[in-house]
Amino acid sequence: MRTRLSTEQRREQLLTIGAGLFANRPYDEVWIEEVAEIAEVSRGLLYHYFPTKRDFFAEIVRAERDRLLRLSAPDKSVSHVDQLTIGLDVYLDYAQHHPDGYRVIHRAAAAGDAEIREIRDAGQAANRERILAGLADLATVDATTKLAVRGWFTFVTAITLDWLDNPAVTREDLRDLCVRTLFAAVGITPPD
Repeated sequence: MRTRLSTEQRREQLLTIGAGLFANRPYDEVWIEEVAEIAEVSRGLLYHYFPTKRDFFAEIVRAERDRLLRLSAPDKSVSHVDQLTIGLDVYLDYAQHHPDGYRVIHRAAAAGDAEIREIRDAGQAANRERILAGLADLATVDATTKLAVRGWFTFVTAITLDWLDNPAVTREDLRDLCVRTLFAAVGITPPD
């Protein structure tokens, strides 16, 4: 029997189901009919919320990106180093507790769709700006610093995806590696 949900609850349910499917299978192997069947809704209702499969997929990526940005907003009441550590804890907690959403954001963007890549890149740009603002209080931020932070994000994404599949180190060790790598990349000795 179909559960009656509010419009927003139904939309969130569909996005969650889609994130799980797209995280574990290529785009072409996920069928809207399957999403509708799992949600116990008609295919027409799903298309009411999302006009095309691509729109559905783009909204999944956008929703997961926005969730991560909300969760990782910096706490201005703590030092910049603590903001970075806390932000990475939130980031890694998100990846650990929402692995499907994390994988969708990053693996889908690598698939070649320009709009999907732009959605992911906008989230990374927002996080880069947060980090650069914190680094600006510790050193001069120049073109080299910006490039290092951009490369660092690629590093963090790659090792987090690997860690989700092969958790050989603790989340805390992974976080500390990310912190050390950022400061090494930008040539700053972190304050104590």
